[in-house]
Amino acid sequence: MSRPCIALIADPTSPEKCSEYLADAVELLTGAPPVRIDSRHFATGGNAGNGGPGTAGAAGAAGAAQASGRGVRDGGRLRLRVPQEGLDFVPDIVVLYEIPPHRRRALAGFQELLGRHDVVTLGTGPDAWRTATEKNLTVERFRRDGIAQMETAVLSRPTAREAAEAFERLGGDTWARPVVGTGGNDTFHVTTPAQLEAATGYYAEHGTDWMLSRDAGNFTADGLRHQFRVFVLGGRVVHAREHLQPAPDTPCNTCQGATAVHIDPPDLPPRLTELAVAATASVGLPFAGVDLAVENGGVVFEVNVQPAFVDGELESVAVPYIKAHLDAYELAVGGRRTAREPHLTQPVTTGRRGFTAPA
Repeated sequence: MSRPCIALIADPTSPEKCSEYLADAVELLTGAPPVRIDSRHFATGGNAGNGGPGTAGAAGAAGAAQASGRGVRDGGRLRLRVPQEGLDFVPDIVVLYEIPPHRRRALAGFQELLGRHDVVTLGTGPDAWRTATEKNLTVERFRRDGIAQMETAVLSRPTAREAAEAFERLGGDTWARPVVGTGGNDTFHVTTPAQLEAATGYYAEHGTDWMLSRDAGNFTADGLRHQFRVFVLGGRVVHAREHLQPAPDTPCNTCQGATAVHIDPPDLPPRLTELAVAATASVGLPFAGVDLAVENGGVVFEVNVQPAFVDGELESVAVPYIKAHLDAYELAVGGRRTAREPHLTQPVTTGRRGFTAPA
């Protein structure tokens, strides 16, 4: 079978650099790099789903990509055109990843476009993306499906009294976090009325809806705050890690100073395996990174649509994720046809580092 044409569409402004892992995984598995495209080219104000240009609602910084990308039907296939980068080609596989949470809604039209065409991707499903990205929706979904979680109050511009009542109801040892956030940013351990007042004021100043959750008491025997990140792909756990955080009032994210300890899936507590798979299915994602604690009988904190990778996760996470796309592609073609080489209106360079630009 000929090598499929793979488009890797990501936001280069993300600090996580997951696209580097994914580009390396594509090259390891296929022998060639993907065609890399800035996802902001396909951000939309609602018209890209009809083949029109997007509107870069999230762009604005100097040098930001303009939403000039188009997806058009080409004999039943999807042709991607990005005039700004000199791209015009028909992908067999689209890997859509590393989209910052606040920019995901702008790609809903593009996701719907992918779903209507003969292109293999795990990046469709804007409803699933939104359910996992907007944590108030995640809380509601978990309640519906009986997924264990810590008791949570969703707050939108609460009065001081409303916030205080929620704080007291949750036992006075809580975590405040934004409805839409990333990397544990803007998250506070709230244990006193003064801290609650400060958090309430902070979110009000930023116009942010937020949530208050009961603390899980998730400490190791050595007194370290800890939680687990479990990667679920196709209904099974492919990798896991434990995060150990020496600062008890700081989130257990690696970007917040936590140390990651890798865990082979068979060594993960069975309850966490069960919960991670169920939580991923609950929000409707084919792949996710689920954050959990083993305390309280096992509880889920959140489901990450596009979890960040750390050292050591090229082979254990990025490669299986790309291989899932390749397996789906082989199943789709059924061995009866071969993938076409991409038709490019201009020569382009597709190096492993950096996004595609005209040659």
